Amino acid sequence: MRRVVITGVGAVSPCGLNADDTWRSVKAGKSGIAKVSLFSSDGYPVEIAGECKGFEAEKHIPKRDVRSMDRFIHLAVAASNEAMAGAGLAAEAPIRERTGTIIGTGIGGLGSIEQMTGTLAEKGPNRITPYFIPASIGNLAPGQVSMRHHLKGVSYATTSACASGAHAIGEAFRTVARGDLDACVAGGTEAAVTPLGLAGFAAMRALSKRNHAPEQASRPWDVDRDGFVVAEGAGIVFLEERDHALARGATIYAELVGYGASSDAHHITQPAPEGEGAQRAMKAALRDAGLNSAQIDYVNAHGTSTMVGDAMELLAIKGVFGEHAMALKNSSGLWISSTKSMTGHLLGAAGGLESVFSVLALHEGIVPPTINLDQPDPEAQGLDLVPHAARRRPLSYVLSNSFGFGGTNVSLIFAQHR
Repeated sequence: MRRVVITGVGAVSPCGLNADDTWRSVKAGKSGIAKVSLFSSDGYPVEIAGECKGFEAEKHIPKRDVRSMDRFIHLAVAASNEAMAGAGLAAEAPIRERTGTIIGTGIGGLGSIEQMTGTLAEKGPNRITPYFIPASIGNLAPGQVSMRHHLKGVSYATTSACASGAHAIGEAFRTVARGDLDACVAGGTEAAVTPLGLAGFAAMRALSKRNHAPEQASRPWDVDRDGFVVAEGAGIVFLEERDHALARGATIYAELVGYGASSDAHHITQPAPEGEGAQRAMKAALRDAGLNSAQIDYVNAHGTSTMVGDAMELLAIKGVFGEHAMALKNSSGLWISSTKSMTGHLLGAAGGLESVFSVLALHEGIVPPTINLDQPDPEAQGLDLVPHAARRRPLSYVLSNSFGFGGTNVSLIFAQHR
């Protein structure tokens, strides 16, 4: 199998409209959560979300084309443009013919579906735009990226709820490693901060109702957590075969060395007891990377701020990492944090954005914090969850977790490139 490296990153998030600004905000522990502004949330039980405030699609896409795409596609194109520019991909046809596009989304064009449902009810079928279907379906996120950059390798979307972006990166990794492609644009995108999206997650009682204090609402592992904060955005990485990247003089941020996936086969929303499925995903990623658990320095956790999910992930981490996880007893042990404490939960885009964070953490030797962790859950006793402030530390290996409804689990392992 060939070695696979990351040579470009891109992001649009509640914490910034590009990867640099997002990463700077996350390192500083600044929350991107606020009262909803994309529509009136008055009367909703939940009035807060993580929005990409100030995002203008026209800055990334020709104005004439904007209306043919839902917002989730706008975000994907913007983040992919940044990752491609950072990678400095050459224009030669052979490179583009062997570059793929795999971008995940959990829900797809929910905003367009809502809008056209209203148009149908109010004005009838003849007023539905012919752009509706291609604006809404999930595979048009990678499809639009592939067309705009003339990438002629495989192009498809992964849909596995909140593991969608991580699955996309994992599948891209395997495709490049086995030689089917030389490079791939991969990650996740989501734009479900809509009236139906907010109301739907609120109806499940999955969301925080801390409307009076939005910046404090996402609080993974804190005893006062009351649900996650829904957010939008995109996170994209440019994956490339190592020798190919070296030959063209590309900057290498990190290497992707392990991918593990599993299914709980247990419940539509609740994780399996003891985080058993998550444990199998992490162990599979370690086997794939040829590593033992003591070699992992940092886990970028799924850590959504739900009561059961957070506790089960910590049980899973303890089950996989054992004494190495008890970092408070060992300064060189495992550090764990949840960047969702600042970004909110980007659903299908979460694994993509958190892969960007994992790559940049390795590249800079900085572990981002878990903010709002004022009173840790008893399950967190003995674990170092990097509360409140980022810390510097040389990192060799970082593991990133993404779990989703339906019991789907993905773990990715990134390494310092050598």
